[in-house]
Amino acid sequence: MFHDLFNPSVQHALDLAGIFVFALAGALLAVRKNFDVFGIAMLAMVTALGGGLFRDLIIGAVPPAAFTDFGYFVTPLVAAALVFFLHPEVARINRLVNVLDAAGLGLFCVTGTTKAYDYGLGLTQSAALGLATAVGGGVLRDVLANEVPSLLRDREMYAVPAIVGAGLVAVFISFDALNGLTATIATVTAFGFRLLAMHYHWRAPRAWNRRSAVSEDPDANSAGV
Repeated sequence: MFHDLFNPSVQHALDLAGIFVFALAGALLAVRKNFDVFGIAMLAMVTALGGGLFRDLIIGAVPPAAFTDFGYFVTPLVAAALVFFLHPEVARINRLVNVLDAAGLGLFCVTGTTKAYDYGLGLTQSAALGLATAVGGGVLRDVLANEVPSLLRDREMYAVPAIVGAGLVAVFISFDALNGLTATIATVTAFGFRLLAMHYHWRAPRAWNRRSAVSEDPDANSAGV
């Protein structure tokens, strides 16, 4: 099966690492929003597991992995506890968290696509679920925190690298060329694309000949209300 491209123990460790970093990002946003301990834990959980839960429910992989693997369930709680007690220290390494988040994005867009294809979806639908796996938790996090989802306001191209990674997997599958090496290439491509977007502040195109008085900074918009 394609979602077993990597050594299972390595795949599991990478999944947990990605979940942990996504959970850190969610918990840090909760702290910035001045949420209580339950809110911090909830944002950590939905950020880390939301995309995978959505994918598994769509493809019928039930119960979802988040509820059958204790490590998947407890890892976001560990990240939430870390941020709850040490959030100033975690915030100071935010650049590192963003780099690791980019790595998680690259990994999950690939594994999400391959798992969806293994469950009988077409290439396009599998790539779409690969994108959902990578960014779905972040969308849920932003909605719960009353933020404009990063998927809709793609600053520094968060969604586009995931689309590229998932699309590469679909292309490799169509040419019967998906294996451990090509899956790694797709992961690294999405990861590298995201790093470049962060470094050079790339963003997805906006409407042609856009004329709007709305500020690109949501904080500035809310301040004017």
